[in-house]
Amino acid sequence: MHAELGIDTVITLLAAGLIFLLALVLGVWKYRQMATSENHLAHPYVDIAHRAALLYSFATLLVAVFVELSAWPTWVNLTAAMVLVLFFVVAIAAYIEHGAKRDTTNQFEKPTASLHAGMFALIAGEIGGFSVLLAGFIAGQFF
Repeated sequence: MHAELGIDTVITLLAAGLIFLLALVLGVWKYRQMATSENHLAHPYVDIAHRAALLYSFATLLVAVFVELSAWPTWVNLTAAMVLVLFFVVAIAAYIEHGAKRDTTNQFEKPTASLHAGMFALIAGEIGGFSVLLAGFIAGQFF
């Protein structure tokens, strides 16, 4: 049996798979740091990057379900989903950067204006993108 998925769903599922693969690779980095450090802990941002990638991969799977069941046109669903995925990946990349540099254990300890601007964009993008998909799901399933 072969189910036909929309290209918007397929691309979102691919993103989920790639983020999950990244999480697995980050798990190796985390393990290596735990195995070689004196306190047997990875740098906090290596740990955060690994956990965030795991969580975001499953969040992206959830997004794919809403994409598939949305009543909106493909381009709307794909745009909304990719806004979410973009912010998920940017967050993971920021955690990887801090873990690699070992420059902080709390990126909000000395926040910059660009950090705050990025957070506002993330909030708007993630909530806005998912709201579009949720509205499309409601429109498609209840009306």
